[in-house]
Amino acid sequence: MELRQLEAFAAVMSVGSVTGAAKLLNRSQPAVTRLVQELEAEIGYALFTRHGPRVTPTAQGLLLYEDAERALASLRQVHARAAEIARGDDQPLRLAATSALAVGLLPQALRRAEAHLGATPVQLRSAAPEQVVHAVLTGAVQLGACSLPLEHRGLQVHWIAQLPCVAVLAQGDPLAALATVPLAALTQRRLITLSNPFRLRHRLDAVLGPNPRRGDGLIETNASINAQALVRAGLGVAVLEPLTALGAPLDGVVVRPLDVDIPFFFGVITPQAHPLTAPVRALAEALREAALALPGCRQHDVADHASLLQAGSAGDAAPPLTLTNP
Repeated sequence: MELRQLEAFAAVMSVGSVTGAAKLLNRSQPAVTRLVQELEAEIGYALFTRHGPRVTPTAQGLLLYEDAERALASLRQVHARAAEIARGDDQPLRLAATSALAVGLLPQALRRAEAHLGATPVQLRSAAPEQVVHAVLTGAVQLGACSLPLEHRGLQVHWIAQLPCVAVLAQGDPLAALATVPLAALTQRRLITLSNPFRLRHRLDAVLGPNPRRGDGLIETNASINAQALVRAGLGVAVLEPLTALGAPLDGVVVRPLDVDIPFFFGVITPQAHPLTAPVRALAEALREAALALPGCRQHDVADHASLLQAGSAGDAAPPLTLTNP
C-alpha cells in the first residue's frame, strides 16, 4: 500500500469524482484511476461504485476512509513538524476539545496561559468526545478537554469539574420570564436534546425519562450550538451544559437555571505515557482556573470519577445561576 494510492483514494472520497480528485492532486484522471484500482486490487475489495464520471463509496470504502484520512493527517503533521524543525520553530501545542469546551472554556484558558505559552504555536480542533479521547491516547494531541466518562487506560485525568445544566429558551417563550425554570414545566414541550446516549444525554434521560410523552416529538443533535440555533428558531426548548451559552451566546435565546441540578461533568486529559511539557502543564492549570471562575462550578477529586458517573439522576434544587444573555 503506497502513499500515493491512499492520497488518490482520499481525494476521490472527498470530491466525489475521479475528475475532481485529479484536479485537486494535479494529476491526470487516468493516473488517479490507476492508483485507486491498484489499491482495490491490493486490499481485495471495491472502494467505489462507478456511475460514469462520478463515484459512490462502498460500505468498505467508508470504513477504510476514516483510517486512511487519519494516517494521511499524521503524515501531514510529520511533514509540518519537519519543516518547523528546519526553521527552528517551537513545537506547536496541539489541543482537542468537545465543541462546548472549545467554545466555552479554552479561549479563556488560553488567554490566562498566554504569558506561559509565549510564541508557542497553538493548534485547536473540536471533535466528538470519543474522538478527543482517541486523539489524546494516540498522541495526536498533547492535551484534551472532554466530558466524562474518561476511564480509558492510558489517560491521565488532571481534574474533574461539574457545572449545572441550564434551560435554553427562545426570547419570547413565557418560561423566559421566570428567574428559575421548573423542570416539570418542560415535560410537555418539544425537547431539543443531545444524541450521544453515553454522556450528558444519559443524565438527562435519567431525569426526564428516555421516552417522554411529547406531543410535538423530539429533536436530537450532536452539538449544543446546534441546539441553541434550533431553540432560537422556535422549534422547542433545550436542557444543555452552560458552556456553549456562555462562550457563544445567540441573539434571541435566553438561558435560565433549572430547579433541579442536572450535573455536567468534564475534565482535562493528557497521554499517561508522555511527560508534560511546561506549556501543557500551564494550560491544564489555566483550564482549571477558567472552569472554577464559571458560575456554579465545582471541582472534584479525580479518584471520584466512578462515583460521579452515578450522580445526577435527580439532584436537589439548583442554586441560582447568573448568566449574561444578549
